[in-house]
Amino acid sequence: MSATNSVNGTATTEVLKSPFLKAIVQQIRGQDSYGVYRNWSDELILKPFVVTKQKKREISVEGEVDPITVARIMAFYRAVAARIEQETGLLSQVVVDLSHEGFGWALVFSGRLLLAVKTLRDAHRFGFESLEKVAEEGEKLVQKGMELAQRFPEVGRL
Repeated sequence: MSATNSVNGTATTEVLKSPFLKAIVQQIRGQDSYGVYRNWSDELILKPFVVTKQKKREISVEGEVDPITVARIMAFYRAVAARIEQETGLLSQVVVDLSHEGFGWALVFSGRLLLAVKTLRDAHRFGFESLEKVAEEGEKLVQKGMELAQRFPEVGRL
């Protein structure tokens, strides 16, 4: 793997070593029942998560949310759940509810405890400016979820 990311020219191999980005790659490969991503590099698998502001403007918000975009949203939040599960030992699950207009919720929960709640708007345009932002936003959600899990462990175990 090269020292720069061909996605946007800014990510280094250090960014690609992010535990959160590794978790996304694991989630995508874990859902790959046909082996499509078997020989793909991590960088190539993560490329769709980078959507520049210019590219976002070009994406229409009319019509149904593309199934590939929904899968990308699910992979992101499943990675959040997996990282929380790794750090706390609490079994975590994800629910994403999107309307046909691209509005909805992403919930990460364990037992009866909501670990992360995110309102989704314009899901058609889901993505981040860079891989660094993907890792940063994901780790923020993981940290908040871990704090809640540590504050209320009995609720998470129910």
